Amino acid sequence: MRIAESADVDAAATIGAGATVWHLAQVREDAVVGPGCTLGRGSYVGPGVRLGANCKLQNYALVYEPAVLEDGVFIGPAAVLTNDLYPRAVNPDGTLKSAHDWDAVGVTVREGAAVGARAVCIAPVTIGRWATVAAGSVVTADVPDFALVAGVPARRLRWVGRAGVPLADDGDGVWTCPATGERYREVDGVLAPEGEV
Repeated sequence: MRIAESADVDAAATIGAGATVWHLAQVREDAVVGPGCTLGRGSYVGPGVRLGANCKLQNYALVYEPAVLEDGVFIGPAAVLTNDLYPRAVNPDGTLKSAHDWDAVGVTVREGAAVGARAVCIAPVTIGRWATVAAGSVVTADVPDFALVAGVPARRLRWVGRAGVPLADDGDGVWTCPATGERYREVDGVLAPEGEV
């Protein structure tokens, strides 16, 4: 485990073996950072956030509680996973809001998925397994497994494989990854590796 001197890691946080926490990163109380994770400069992991093994948060990525990231998730530079459906600094009577004045909702990012630079995921949404959110996108709805989404709001453009490369359409609902040769099958708008269908 490597933690930069300028990083702010709460004593109640758990940092897994082989993880790296770079300069100015902040890991709040009760957060769990899995083994092999890398937290880039200035990244933020909120209280109680859960990161699986081998996740990578790039510089200034902001992951607010109660987000859950499964194994192998990539969060690009300055991407944000939000947690407030109705953000306000004050209550209707003008008093400053406290933690008791709202209920945090989280973003879930499934195994192997990637969220590009400066993308924003509006909680509560789930980013499916091995999906890709293009840089600058705003995600307002769940993203299917293996989908490539882009835009504001984000919409599915293509299918991608585990390598992140757009899949080639072989017809009859069969798709192939040009990088790995792995084959996928689409049934009723859902894509999965052929062995899982």
